[in-house]
Amino acid sequence: MRFFVSGIIAVIFLNILWIPPVHAQSYGLGFYSHEVVQDKRTTLNLGISNVSAKDNLEVSFDLSFIPNQQIYFGYMLRLVGDDKQNIDLVYDNQYNTKHFKIIIGEKLSKISFNIDDKELFDNWSKLKIFIDFKNDRLTVSAGKASYSEAGIHLKQSANYKLLFGANAYRQYQTTDLPPFKLRDVKIAQQDKLLSWWPLNEWQGDVVHEIVNQNNGTVTNPLWIKARHRNWQIEKEFSVKGDASLAFDPATETVYVIAADSLISYSVNKLTPLKSEAYKTGRQQLIPGDQALFHHDKLYYLFIDQKAIATYSIRDQHWDKTFKNMPQETNTGHLNKFFCTADSSVYTIGGYGQLIYKDSVQQYKVSTGTWQQVKTKGDVFTPRYMAGLGANAAGDTAYVIGGYGSASGQQIVNPRNLYDMMQFTVKTKTFKKLFNISIKSEDFVFANSLIINSKTKAYYGLIFPQHKFNSNLQLIKGSLDKPAYQLVGDTIPYLFHDARAYADVYYCPHSNKFLTVTLFKDKEQTRVKVYSLLSPPEPLDTPILSEAGINYILWIGGLLVVGLGITAAVVVYRRKNKARQQPPLPLPVTEVAVQHHPEQVEPLIELDHDNQVNNNKNAIFLFGDLQLFTPEGHEITKYFTPLLKELFLVILLYSVKLGRGVSSEKLNEILWFDKSEKSARNNRSVNIAKLKSLLDKMGHCHLSKDTGYWKIEIDYNQIMVDYHNYLNIVSNKNKLNKQKIIQLTHITQRGNFLSNIEYEWLDAFKSEVSNEIIDSYIQFAGSVQIADDAEFLIKLANDIFYFDPVNEDAMILKCKALSFLGKHSLAKNTFENFSKEYKVIYGEGFERDFHSILE
Repeated sequence: MRFFVSGIIAVIFLNILWIPPVHAQSYGLGFYSHEVVQDKRTTLNLGISNVSAKDNLEVSFDLSFIPNQQIYFGYMLRLVGDDKQNIDLVYDNQYNTKHFKIIIGEKLSKISFNIDDKELFDNWSKLKIFIDFKNDRLTVSAGKASYSEAGIHLKQSANYKLLFGANAYRQYQTTDLPPFKLRDVKIAQQDKLLSWWPLNEWQGDVVHEIVNQNNGTVTNPLWIKARHRNWQIEKEFSVKGDASLAFDPATETVYVIAADSLISYSVNKLTPLKSEAYKTGRQQLIPGDQALFHHDKLYYLFIDQKAIATYSIRDQHWDKTFKNMPQETNTGHLNKFFCTADSSVYTIGGYGQLIYKDSVQQYKVSTGTWQQVKTKGDVFTPRYMAGLGANAAGDTAYVIGGYGSASGQQIVNPRNLYDMMQFTVKTKTFKKLFNISIKSEDFVFANSLIINSKTKAYYGLIFPQHKFNSNLQLIKGSLDKPAYQLVGDTIPYLFHDARAYADVYYCPHSNKFLTVTLFKDKEQTRVKVYSLLSPPEPLDTPILSEAGINYILWIGGLLVVGLGITAAVVVYRRKNKARQQPPLPLPVTEVAVQHHPEQVEPLIELDHDNQVNNNKNAIFLFGDLQLFTPEGHEITKYFTPLLKELFLVILLYSVKLGRGVSSEKLNEILWFDKSEKSARNNRSVNIAKLKSLLDKMGHCHLSKDTGYWKIEIDYNQIMVDYHNYLNIVSNKNKLNKQKIIQLTHITQRGNFLSNIEYEWLDAFKSEVSNEIIDSYIQFAGSVQIADDAEFLIKLANDIFYFDPVNEDAMILKCKALSFLGKHSLAKNTFENFSKEYKVIYGEGFERDFHSILE
C-alpha cells in the first residue's frame, strides 16, 4: 500500500514538473532600429545544434511592433541551416500592399501577408514558420491565417542559426531591421519542444534557454521587462525664466508654459518637442503658480490675484496678459482639477507666508468669476505637497498626504500627513477614507494622482521632502483601503520648495506613465521627462531573470521528483526517516537604474541650488547607502544584507584607517557563530560576489595585497562622500565658509548610513556626528554675527539636525535672529529648544531667553 501511494506521489510530481512555466505579460526583447546608428542596433543570435534528421522543423515566436518610429523596413529573422540555406522573414512597408515577406536563398518566395496595424502595434501576434522537408513545403502562419509554398528545394540541416534583427554573421550580415519586439522563441520537431527562449530577462547580454540551457546572446538589447521597472529619461531641456506644466491625455502631450513660448512634448509624434512663440507677446509667470489643460485650452492660475489667463493652443493666443505681478505666490504647491459637470476649476490647499491652506476655491469658466467654497463633512487639515486625482467627470476628487498642521500655522507642530480624503463637488463635502502607513522615512506627494475608477486604484509619486537630493517613487494604492505598494524604481529629484515641482501623468494610448520634473536654476528652469511602461513592476519583485528562475524551478522540480521517489523507497523500507534538502543558491544580478549627483575630488565650492544631478562614479554613505557605476546605474539594491555589511566593514576600515580589515576581524563581525572552516568558506563565497559587484564601478577593486582586505579606490575617478567628509573635518584649523558649505552638501542627504544599524557601526556613527557638530561650532566661533547672520542661522539648523538640543546652536541661532530684528522667531527658537530639552533630560533648561542674548 505504501509503495502504491508513493508511486502516485511520484506521478503527481512528474505532472507538476511538466506544467509549462507561467510568465508575466510584461516581458520580451525590443530591437533598436533605424532610429539609432548601425553600431547601436539590436542583434539576437540564437542557435541549435545536432538536430536529428526528421521530416519537419517548426520555429515560432510572438511579435509586436514598437510604435511612433519613422522607418519600418528590414530583416526580422534569418534562419540559416548549416550555412547553406537561409529562410528570411522581412518587413517592407515602402511600396507594397503586403509588407511581410519570406525570402528563401536569394529569391522572394510567393509567401507575403499583412497583420492588422492595431494588432501589430497594440498586441502580440503569434508567428510560426513550419518547414516540411518531406513534402518540400514551407508554411507560415500568422494568427489564424496560413500561407504556403511548395517545390522550393528545402535543405535539411543538423545545425541552425536564428539571427533576429541586425547581425554580422558571414554572408548573411545586415543592419536593416524594423523596430519590433520579440518573445517566446521556440523550436519544435515532430511536436517535441527542442528549445525555448522566453526573452524575459531584466538586463544583460545572455539570453537564457530553458529546455536544454542552450543560451543565446544579444547586443544592444532593449529589455521590455526593465522598461516596466526602470524609468527612462525621454527628454531633457531648459527654458528661460519660470515654467509651469499641463498635460493633455488625449494627445499624450506635456505642455511647458514659459514666459515667451509654449513648449510641447508629444509622446506619439515623430518630432516630439516643439516650441511656439505666443502671438500675444510675453506672459508674466509667478514662481509657484500652476496650470491645467481642458478642451484645447490651457488655464494658468494666478491664484493670489483670483485671476486666470486662458491660452488657445490652436490660435497661440492668451486672452489676458499680466505685468508687474508679485515675484512669488502665497499659495504654492496647491492642488487643482477641472470639473466638467459645472465647467469649473477647483483648487485645494497650498502654502505661503508660513501658513498652510485648507481653502477650496472655485473658478467658473462660464462667468470668469472666483468664489471660496464652503465645505462640509470631515475636517481637511491645512496642507501643501499633497497628491490629487479626480475621476473622469471631475465631480469627485481624491486628495492624499502632504505636509501641514492642524492650525495651519507653520510654527505650531507641522508634520507629514497620510490621510486619503474624498471631495465631492456636488455636495462640497470632504470625507476621510483612511490613513496610509509609512514603511520607512516620511514622504509627501507630487502634485497629481492617476485615478482608475474601474479598479478603485490610484498611482502617485512620493518623495522625502526633507532632502535636497531627493528621489521620486511611484506607488500603486487602493481607493478603498490603506494598502499600497512601491512600483518601478526611483527618479532623481532636486527638491527646493519654491524652485522644484514634479508631476505624473498617464498616457492611455501609449500605455505608459510620464513623470516631469522642474527645477528653477537662476534664470532658467530645467525640465526632465521620464517614462515607464504600464503596468509597472513592483519594486520588491526579485531582479533575478525569469528564465533563471524557471531554470531553478526546472532543476528544483527534478530534485523534488528524485527526492519524492527516494522518499517513497525510504518510507517503504525504513518507515518515516526524516530527510532535508538544502536550498539552491541564487546568483547575484545587477540592473541598470537611476542617476544621482556627481561630486569629484578635489573638493570644489558648489552652489547648493545649482548642484548638478548627474550621479556617476559615486559612493554615498550619508543618508541612504548608494553606489553608482560610471554609466550612472545604481547597484546598491542588488547587495544582499550580508554583502552590504561585508562591503561597509571593508570600506570604512579602508577609507578611515587606510589599511583595511583582517580576515579574523571579518569572521569576528560577520561569522562569529560559525566554525573556522565554515567562516572561511562563507567569506570566500561572499568576497567573490563583492568583487563582481565592485567591478561594475571601475576604478574600485577589492585587494588583499597587504594581508588585509581593502577596497582600493581612485578618488579622482570615484566620489566617496565619506572620504570628502574626512578631508574636511581632519583639519579644523583650516575650516572656512567654502569647506563648511561642502560639508553641508554632504550631510544634506541625511545622517551617516541613516537606515543601517549594526553594533560595530555605532562607533563610526557617533564619531561622524561629533566631528560634524564640532566643525560647525568651531567655524561659527570664528565668524562675527554681524558679518554673516543668515549663514549662521543655517549653520545652527544644520547642527540641530544632528543634535536637537545643542545649546551652542540654540544660542547662535537666537543671537543671529535677534541681530536681524526677528525677535519673535528668536523667542520661538528658545521656547522650542526648552521644550525639547525637558522632554529629553526630564528637567527644565536653566537659563532664560534674555541671558543667552547677553
